[in-house]
Amino acid sequence: MLFLSCYNEAMVSNTHPLLRSLNAQQCEAVTVSDGPVLVLAGPGSGKTRVLTHRIAWMLTEQQVPPWRVLAVTFTNKAAREMRERIDGMLDSAGGRDILIGTFHAMCARILRREADWIGLPKDYLIFDTDDQLAVMKMVVKELGLDDKRYRPRGLLNAISAAKNELILPPDYPVRTYHDEVVARAYARYQATLRNNNALDFDDLLVEPVRLFRSQPEVLAKYRDRFRYLLVDEFQDTNIAQYVLLRLLSQDHRSLFVVADEDQSIYSWRGADYRNIQRLHTDYPELVEILLVENYRSTQVILDAARALISHNVDRTPKDLFTRKQGGAPPTVREAYDEEEEGSLIAREVQSLRGTRYGYGDIAVMYRTNAQSRALEEAFIRQGIPYRLIGATRFYSRKEIKDVLAFLRLVQNPEDSVSFQRVVNVPARGIGARTLAKIAAQAERDGKGHYQACLVLLAQGGLGSRTSNAVQGFVDLVQMWRPYQSEATVMQLLDRILSDTDYESYVKDGTPEGDSRWENVMALRAVVEEAPLLSLADFLTEVALVADIDEIEDQVEAVTLLTLHSAKGLEYPVVFIAGLEEGMLPHSRAIEESPQAVAEERRLLYVGMTRAMERLYLSYAFRRNWYGNNEPATHSRFLDDLPDDVVGGRRSRRQVQTTHQNWGVPAWPTGQSVGGRPERQQIQRKFQRGQRVRHRRFGEGAVQDSQIEGNDEIVTVLFFDNRVGVKHFLAGAAPLESVSEH
Repeated sequence: MLFLSCYNEAMVSNTHPLLRSLNAQQCEAVTVSDGPVLVLAGPGSGKTRVLTHRIAWMLTEQQVPPWRVLAVTFTNKAAREMRERIDGMLDSAGGRDILIGTFHAMCARILRREADWIGLPKDYLIFDTDDQLAVMKMVVKELGLDDKRYRPRGLLNAISAAKNELILPPDYPVRTYHDEVVARAYARYQATLRNNNALDFDDLLVEPVRLFRSQPEVLAKYRDRFRYLLVDEFQDTNIAQYVLLRLLSQDHRSLFVVADEDQSIYSWRGADYRNIQRLHTDYPELVEILLVENYRSTQVILDAARALISHNVDRTPKDLFTRKQGGAPPTVREAYDEEEEGSLIAREVQSLRGTRYGYGDIAVMYRTNAQSRALEEAFIRQGIPYRLIGATRFYSRKEIKDVLAFLRLVQNPEDSVSFQRVVNVPARGIGARTLAKIAAQAERDGKGHYQACLVLLAQGGLGSRTSNAVQGFVDLVQMWRPYQSEATVMQLLDRILSDTDYESYVKDGTPEGDSRWENVMALRAVVEEAPLLSLADFLTEVALVADIDEIEDQVEAVTLLTLHSAKGLEYPVVFIAGLEEGMLPHSRAIEESPQAVAEERRLLYVGMTRAMERLYLSYAFRRNWYGNNEPATHSRFLDDLPDDVVGGRRSRRQVQTTHQNWGVPAWPTGQSVGGRPERQQIQRKFQRGQRVRHRRFGEGAVQDSQIEGNDEIVTVLFFDNRVGVKHFLAGAAPLESVSEH
């Protein structure tokens, strides 16, 4: 049911201090009675404000003990923001007892305490994506698989998808030979993790479910502890997360979730927006509240975004509105190719820089990381400072992973991934043949590489020179392990750096070497900021850092980032580049299903609603696809935007010139641009759904057909999966209708 408003503006402005800054619907959400509540919050509608005020209201007005509250977010950054806001609203420090964090951090904390119940070591390690890939490469080699046919990343993706659905190795469905390979790799992968006393990110969700289902007394303890559950970004939960929430809330049913189906963009990592529908089934008494007042964007931007997303089905309509006045309409532009697109954006950035906007107010978004190249080159030519989100993360840099590997070995010598990483860092003369011997011994014994070293050293299974090198490394680890019990993490880190002379190893006399050592010192500064953390807790926090947590809020540079990375951010000015068929929506989505295309539309919607004041959309007439410079067709999503909502756009049957300012409402037609002749309108030869044949690629179906200038650009999905989607100029391609033969 929809919870109807019982507030008006006058009542809100003259009531409790916690409610004075809220609109009527926000006030409903904050003060609603206990029980299952779904807040459907449009972008920029103040969902974080609702969550934090809801918690403060429960603590102050409902006298809820803070230690009974669990608030779950999807990023550490969001958790910190919630904590800071709550602290600012409460006079006492009681809010410190609230557990606020990500799903993974919350589950890691539970497992640290309850690991014995399900046979896990309390000092388990968390393997990040690089570690998981290293393990899978070992598994592929051990199983004798062809890593070109069965790529480690692909196997990891299949295993992750299974874990998100709570499918364990014995239950993995086998319908094809490929499924059988995945099942074998899954079983061996899990065994290798256990031999290393390690869990991956997905295990952090699967293991608590296993714990709660197998140990009713443990579940009862946490149900009693967390009587009030609040969840942010609920549309991004997967099945494992949903089951966890359902298990914890089954008795008291006090589950308060904030969601928006229109911002569900992470299905590729297991997120399932259908969990919102599952709520209605599992909690028939669910109260539903709609937040539609936007505090971020201008109305013209909201109108464009609403026009776009309205074409999706299985969603709750939201008539977003704002009280902000005025604003320039979003503008759409065509460039000749990606190079000109980058130049156009760079020039407009410089133009905006001369007004009231700084570089830090501007973001450029795109579908794939590869698109950043042309933008970066254009920005460098124009002397525009920029920061690239999605480049090598701090914690993924080699020198940082080296130092963390030393620390992980001290905590857990069974960590074979860390062992392999640093056993010869700095170089000790331990070669590939010795490492192969160690690996073979570890596989025979079913133990980690460190234990295999001890066995080989005791048996004299290594040559004298190699034995001395291996013994030297083992001695270091054996010396550091007892030292950790009497030292802080920073003292242990300093000792490791000193004993390995790591500074001399990375500082090779080059500027890059100096930069690497500066990164190590930056890590030391991170350790210094948390002097009371244990080694296990420090390594857990590091493992759970997400990309968005490393984004600095105030930087005087243009931000370049993918649309997937833009969730939760906002900028006064937003450019979205590459709005072409095959790029956005991505070709994989076009081939996969209408549901995948709908998610691509949601992805663009998220990008558009990051813009506060100005929004620019662009696409290219030609784009370099995998080394081939081919004609491109503008995205079908641009056709969803009404002409009276966006500016700088012309009929889809005409081509815009590329040397005008972004803001002009209409561009001259029939001009020669860069030596290209005037383009005339022609009749379309191919229609969507038409079966066609190409003399090289075989038969396929037309996905789209657009008139561009004096030719027709045809997008064809070929029935041969090895070919996929191709784009053609109808006047030049050997493309024929099947019906003609």
